[in-house]
Amino acid sequence: MAVSRINEAGLNVNQYGNRNLVINGEMQVAQRGSVAGLQTGYGACDRFKLASNSAARFDTTQSTDVPSGQGFSKSLKLDCSTADTSLAAGDFYQLRQEIEGQNLQQLLYGSSSAKQCTLSFWVKSPKTGIHNLEVKSSAGGVFNIHQYTIASANTWQNVKITFDGYQTTAIANDNTAGLVINWWLLAGTTFTGGSYSENSWTSTSANRAVGQVNVADSTSNDFYLTGVQLEVGSTATDFEHRSFGDELLRCQRYFNRIGKDDGSNTHLLVGGVEGSSTLIMSRGCPVNMRAVPTCTIGSGVRGFTTAGGVSTISSFASRNSRDIVCLSVVVSNSHTLGQSAVLFDSTTDGYIDSDAEL
Repeated sequence: MAVSRINEAGLNVNQYGNRNLVINGEMQVAQRGSVAGLQTGYGACDRFKLASNSAARFDTTQSTDVPSGQGFSKSLKLDCSTADTSLAAGDFYQLRQEIEGQNLQQLLYGSSSAKQCTLSFWVKSPKTGIHNLEVKSSAGGVFNIHQYTIASANTWQNVKITFDGYQTTAIANDNTAGLVINWWLLAGTTFTGGSYSENSWTSTSANRAVGQVNVADSTSNDFYLTGVQLEVGSTATDFEHRSFGDELLRCQRYFNRIGKDDGSNTHLLVGGVEGSSTLIMSRGCPVNMRAVPTCTIGSGVRGFTTAGGVSTISSFASRNSRDIVCLSVVVSNSHTLGQSAVLFDSTTDGYIDSDAEL
């Protein structure tokens, strides 16, 4: 049951439960599994994305290395697999989470009543010194920048940062990214050549990562993150531990994978024969997705009907909605029109991804 915080006048100011605006902040969900050599895109732990134009690469995994006594069992590990020791001026590397604008209307951005929000997280960095973190508002394309200093390398450290609200422009009330949280990992002079002003909104690129250390200057470097929470107000409360099932459903609004870890010969989609070599297959999405998803089929997926036997997949087209994945699949064998059909996982690379990420 949700507990409420009460202000000095005895009024209920906000719910204590369901307050974390970040999804998968304790890194419980990792539908993609480990992702090696990543420059940009989503890695191991759902909803956390790398963005870069640097030559550096990271292997991303869901780790069991966590801060002691905090109730966390998983963290996101970034293992530098390709170092970048010579940064060009425009080089950058960020770890980020993007949050839908329609989930942020309570911040009242674009008004004189714009609210503060507080970000807290646990981090273990291979580098001592200055690390930059920013919140980017899609309302005007501006950034609120804070620095945190790592005192001891390869040691878990708790960070708490409060951001003032942005009063100039409102966040769009839709399913696009309203706020983006960016953890800087490296930055060239385009982003470090200005001056740091804590908790001020700016559109000047040179002010965004002043003094930033290079987390990707050695293949021995590992960067860890867990316990990420963003909440309305100026106080960091205890981390809101949500159930795995709850967190999984939140993640599946943006991405869901069926197969791969469920064993060989697992049925992934069911349907029928639409034409002699075309199968029409569908399934309901676990939740209403953020947008109509794009589908990817793993190399181990095969088609099957009783008359046509097992078929390899030549191509497919999506007929998806936000609630249903529907694929028209061209296969290698001829099949009998109207017969029932399945797509199944023939190997460990048999899976179907539905992607509606921001």
